[in-house]
Amino acid sequence: MDNRVLVALDQGTTSSRAIVFSSDGQVMASHAVEFKQHYPQPGWVEHAPEDILDSQMTALQTAVKVSGVDIGRIAAIGITNQRETTLLWEKDTGRCVHPAIVWQCRRTAPLVQRLKDRGYGEVIREKTGLVPDAYFSGTKLQYLLDLPGIRDRARRGELCFGTVDSFLAWHLVEGRPHVTDATNAGRTLLFNLHTQDWDPELLEMMDIPREVLPRVMDTAQVIGQLRTEILGRPIPVAALAGDQHASLFGQACFAPGMVKNTYGTGCFMLMNTGEEPIQSRNGLLTTMAWRLAGKPTYALEGSVFMGGATIQWLRDELGLIQTAAQSEQLAQSVNDTAGVFLVPAFTGLGAPYWDMYSRGTLVGMTRGTGRAHIVRAALEAIAYQSHDLYSAMVADCGHTPSQMQVDGGASVNGFMMQFQADILGIPVVRPVVLETTALGAALLAGLGVGMYGSKEEAVRMVRPDLTFHPRMEARHRELALYGWHRAVERAKGWVEP
Repeated sequence: MDNRVLVALDQGTTSSRAIVFSSDGQVMASHAVEFKQHYPQPGWVEHAPEDILDSQMTALQTAVKVSGVDIGRIAAIGITNQRETTLLWEKDTGRCVHPAIVWQCRRTAPLVQRLKDRGYGEVIREKTGLVPDAYFSGTKLQYLLDLPGIRDRARRGELCFGTVDSFLAWHLVEGRPHVTDATNAGRTLLFNLHTQDWDPELLEMMDIPREVLPRVMDTAQVIGQLRTEILGRPIPVAALAGDQHASLFGQACFAPGMVKNTYGTGCFMLMNTGEEPIQSRNGLLTTMAWRLAGKPTYALEGSVFMGGATIQWLRDELGLIQTAAQSEQLAQSVNDTAGVFLVPAFTGLGAPYWDMYSRGTLVGMTRGTGRAHIVRAALEAIAYQSHDLYSAMVADCGHTPSQMQVDGGASVNGFMMQFQADILGIPVVRPVVLETTALGAALLAGLGVGMYGSKEEAVRMVRPDLTFHPRMEARHRELALYGWHRAVERAKGWVEP
C-alpha cells in the first residue's frame, strides 16, 4: 500500500479549500475558508487578491495539520482554480495593481461589443473556441491595461498577468514562476487552440503586450517546489488545472462523448471530444480538456453563471432559507412550482444564449405563490439551465450519452439531482467523492510526479455512489421545458446596451 498522500488546493469563487487525499483517493482531511465578495457597481464583481492568497494558505496549512500526516509523505500538490478571474501584479513586489476582476463581472461588456462591431467575433471563435463575452479574461486584462500608466509598465516587463492558478503559483512556489497551464490559458480569448500558444493577432487586437503573459505548461507537470516556510519542507507543485477540467479528469471522463456537470457557484458542463476540437453550432464553447505530455485533449463546454449562487441568493439576499440544505426540504414541501419560473440571469445568460443584457426574472406568480414555490423554482432553474447545455452538446456531437456524471457542492441536493435526471431523461450518477475538482487536481499532481503510470491508473479510485433514474413522463417533461423557455425569452435583453 502506497502511504504517500496528495494535496489539492481548490481555489473557488467564494472560498478556498485544501483537501488531503490518500493514494487510493480517500479524503483524509479538508478545510475551507470563505472570503468576501465585492460588488462595486451593479454587474461588477471583485475579490481582494490578498483574500484569495491568505485564505488558500490558511486552508492548506489547516488541512495538513488536521490530517495528521507527516509532511514527508506528501508526494505532490495540485492547484485547481476559478477560471477567467483576472489579476495583474507587480513583478518586484507581488502587489496587484487592482482588485481581482472575477469571472462573473460584466464591466467589460462594452469592450466585447467593440470587438464584435469590428468583426472580430469569427476570428476569435476560430482560434480560441470561445465567443466574445465579458466572461473571459482577455477583455478584463484589456480593461486593466487601459488604466493610467499600466500598459507602459506591462510593456517594460514590470507586471505579470495571470488567472488565479498563475497568481497562486507565483506566490507559493520557490523562484516565483510566472506560469499557467493550457486549460487556463484556453479561457483567456488570447490562446490559440491549434498552435497551443498565445496568438499574436489576438494580442494585437486587444493591445496586450506579450511581456505580461505567463508561460503555458502542461496540465500535469512539475512547476517547482512549494516554498519551504509554508509547510516546513519543499513539496513538488505538479499540476495546474482550471476547476472544470480538473473535475472532468476526476470523473474519469476519458472517452469521447462522456459528459459531466459540476454544480458549484455556477454550473459547468463538459463533454470530452477527443483529440480534435469540435466547433459548436449551438452556442457552446470549444475548450481544452487537459494537455498531458504535450498532447491536447479537447472538450465542449457550456456554463451556467448562477448555479449554487442562486441558492446563496435565496439565503443571503431574500432570506427565504437559512441554510442551503433547507432549500431541498422546502422544494419537496410542495408538489410543483404552481406555474412559477425563475430565470436567474443576474449577471446575464451564458451558453447557449450568450445574452450579456438579460437579467434575473421571476414569472408566473399569483396571489397563492409562496416561499416554497419560489425556492423550488430556483432549484428547478439550475436543472433547466443545465438541460439547455446538454441539449446543445447532443446536437453538436450527434449522439446521446448513456448517463451524466455530476459533482460539486450543490449536487448533494437530492431533489435537484432527481429533477435533473427527470428533465434530461437519462440517469444522473453522483460519485462517492463529490469534490471531484479537488480529486482531479490531486490525481493530476500524482501523474505529474510519476506516482501513477497513466491517467487510467490514477482514476481507478473514482467510485459511483448514487444513480438518479428519470421518472418524469415525456409529456410532462415537454410541458415543463416549454414553460421554462417562455420564461427565458422574457429575461433576455432587459438591459439596454
